[in-house]
Amino acid sequence: MNRLAILFFFLTTSIGTLFASGQVSQREKDVLLDLYHSTDGQNWKVTWNLEEPVNTWKGVEVKDGHVVGITLFMNNLSGVLPESLGKLKQLTTLNLAFNNITGVLPKDIVKLENLKVFRLEMNRIKGGIPQEVGQLQALEVFSMFNNFLTGPIPESFGEIKNLKELNLSSNNLKGIIPKTIGNLEKLETLGLFENSLEGEIPSEIGKLGKLKELVLANNQLGGEIPKEFGQLASLQILQLQNNRFNSFSGLKAMDTKQFLVFDTDDKSLNPRFNDLQFDRSRMADTKFEDDENNE
Repeated sequence: MNRLAILFFFLTTSIGTLFASGQVSQREKDVLLDLYHSTDGQNWKVTWNLEEPVNTWKGVEVKDGHVVGITLFMNNLSGVLPESLGKLKQLTTLNLAFNNITGVLPKDIVKLENLKVFRLEMNRIKGGIPQEVGQLQALEVFSMFNNFLTGPIPESFGEIKNLKELNLSSNNLKGIIPKTIGNLEKLETLGLFENSLEGEIPSEIGKLGKLKELVLANNQLGGEIPKEFGQLASLQILQLQNNRFNSFSGLKAMDTKQFLVFDTDDKSLNPRFNDLQFDRSRMADTKFEDDENNE
């Protein structure tokens, strides 16, 4: 056996052993350790035994020697997200919802090109959404309701063609709803409730044929309701109340019988609320109160 063959043998054997043991590269393990230390891992509800293999750590999914999932929902994470998260190139799921995470989103989060599910709702994250969020081309869910996000909604969201759920409700977002949202042909849920959004609703939203839930209540939106809303044949939940619209004529052509919830400021349109038990994570009707400065 020549030197090259011997080297190949040991290399493949080492990699095979690594995969079989549920371990990952030191580079990826270091990212997990960064997350652990920066979010007070010792005081998590269920913590990690750092002496055990990575695939035994709560919420960590390992496949073929790579971290592909981190799910630490409601686990008492407290602190900031490390910039190194962007190094987990094979990550498909990041669910850190219902914790006490503060600080801002790491700028390198947009490098997670395989990410499909991004859930950080019900935390205390401040700052803006990276303008380059459109680089997350595999993304299907982006949910950050009930945080303290500021700034505009990035136009690049319209580049994420697989996006099915976009929920930014109960933040401090300002500016307009980007017309590019109308490019998201697979979008089923759009939640922008309780922000400071202004301007008119873009008529392009009328192109979202798969949209089932549209919640724009409690903003400063104005003008007319787009007549293109009549094309939203899949829509079941529509909430537009507490805005500044000067005309609701665009809703007249809609069949309110299709709705489970239909609520606007025009009471002549007969608000409709079927007997449903709503999950707060869907409707985002509550908001954390923070004693500190959240601006």
